[in-house]
Amino acid sequence: MFSIRKDLFGRKASLFAVTTAMLLGGFVWFASSPAVAESTSGDTLAPKLVERLKAVRPDLPIESVATTPLAGIYALELPGGSTIYGTQDGNYLFVGDLYQLTDQALVNVTESGRDGRRQELLAALDKDSMIAFPPQGPVKATLNVFTDVDCGYCRKLHQEVPELNAMGIAVRYLAYPRAGIGSDSYDKVVSAWCAADQQTAITRLKMGQALTPATCANPVADHYELGKQMGVTGTPAIVLESGRLLPGYMPAADLAAAIGVSPAS
Repeated sequence: MFSIRKDLFGRKASLFAVTTAMLLGGFVWFASSPAVAESTSGDTLAPKLVERLKAVRPDLPIESVATTPLAGIYALELPGGSTIYGTQDGNYLFVGDLYQLTDQALVNVTESGRDGRRQELLAALDKDSMIAFPPQGPVKATLNVFTDVDCGYCRKLHQEVPELNAMGIAVRYLAYPRAGIGSDSYDKVVSAWCAADQQTAITRLKMGQALTPATCANPVADHYELGKQMGVTGTPAIVLESGRLLPGYMPAADLAAAIGVSPAS
């Protein structure tokens, strides 16, 4: 999102991000309902807006146009989960998440609108490409976790996988080496995916132990690109089956509560 801001307006958005974070603090909720009422891959919803934007920035890839809860304001979805907004007449654009002020909290409407796209991407993914830690009993919920084996909080979350499994929560790992393709972290996680016992291999890496380097046909690069498409910016990043993104680490009990699984159930 920040790169889009810089491209469109020619300035960095770091001050905006810091100010927003200070303003919203811990009062941001993520909406569970769709952010848009209608979406189209064409420009039929706001043709003037799309026409004027393409005239100025023909290189800007617009994946879809969607309505918003605000009359005359449309959401333009860009690759990587970024969203910009514009007026129907095409005279004004603004960048940033859209929030609804309710009686209880600020609701991130933009983030909820990304859930559908993440759900589609997740549904198209080969589930066998992930390293899975399923519970022994019935599965009550599934966490799809983008992980980096050198990430401290990823390691902390992995220590709590047995506790999550005991509550009926399945954990499925996707590789997201934050340092990028070809990095040391990338090589490590490739070795885990190429191991005969993937569960043991990734557990050893998350304990700080070394693996014998190995290569094979693997999904690590695809997972990394998928994470960027889903808007992953750090690890661990948890994507629920609904497409909802839970960024960052939470203790197992808090995580279970967040997804509606009772520890006693």
